[in-house]
Amino acid sequence: MVKLLSLIGLLPYLLVGSIADSDTKFSLLPQYLIEKRLSLYKGTDEQREESLRKLFLQAGCSEGNLTEQKVPHRKQPNIICTLRGNTSSTIVIGAHFDHVKRGDGVVDNWSGSALLPSLFQSLSSAPRTHTFVFVGFTSEEEGLVGSKFYVRQLLPEQVARIVLMVNLDTLGLGPTKIWLNHSNENAVNLLGGVARLSNLPVSGIDLDGFGTSDEESFIKRNICTLMVHSLTPEKASILHTSSDSISALQPKDYYDTYHLLAEYLSILDVKLDPASYRCSASK
Repeated sequence: MVKLLSLIGLLPYLLVGSIADSDTKFSLLPQYLIEKRLSLYKGTDEQREESLRKLFLQAGCSEGNLTEQKVPHRKQPNIICTLRGNTSSTIVIGAHFDHVKRGDGVVDNWSGSALLPSLFQSLSSAPRTHTFVFVGFTSEEEGLVGSKFYVRQLLPEQVARIVLMVNLDTLGLGPTKIWLNHSNENAVNLLGGVARLSNLPVSGIDLDGFGTSDEESFIKRNICTLMVHSLTPEKASILHTSSDSISALQPKDYYDTYHLLAEYLSILDVKLDPASYRCSASK
């Protein structure tokens, strides 16, 4: 079942006002740079992994904060870049970089993974309260292998420190969408408030029956999630076919999604109340 809902018009004005009063700082990168990083989709998953690692380094994620997490029985590791905050309270932003053999896999999901270094760069321009962990997951297309391993090896105290996981999958086909029943209500409301304040589009559309994505691995560990995408039933036929190419993306919509996420994460860092983010696997 697909459910489409505008988020912006339903938000209370009090929420928007409180966001406007936030002392938030982030760097908004130019559109040409976002598109240049998107253009590096070509090649095998091994080449994509190397491109993602290089993009993190170019974005300023130093060797000491950039690690490779070996995943059993997989050639490519998870790529992890950590932006340390003043506390150990953690926000994870993830996207898978692997793709199926048919098509170029630009939409699914270089569109998500290519934004990770840019979001890191945008947030690293100012001190952070929370620790942000950016993860490029391997082997999502083979059954969420990379994200399952990532959460499985976390100790209970590490799980407890993760307040929210933001998953990016299949961006740029149109304006920003949220998979509502895979997302924490408070995270959705805040994103909608940021969108309204910034005059950027966002709506909710559930994709039950259209497949799985890496946020599900976190949901099973009772970690709150926010699932960001751009898919609609009309465009679902693009995925896993030769139509998944650079021409399928809308540059303005893709940049708007980056802009919205960069601003949202900077405000989340200030506004996040861990007590409001309590989730269970039954979500």
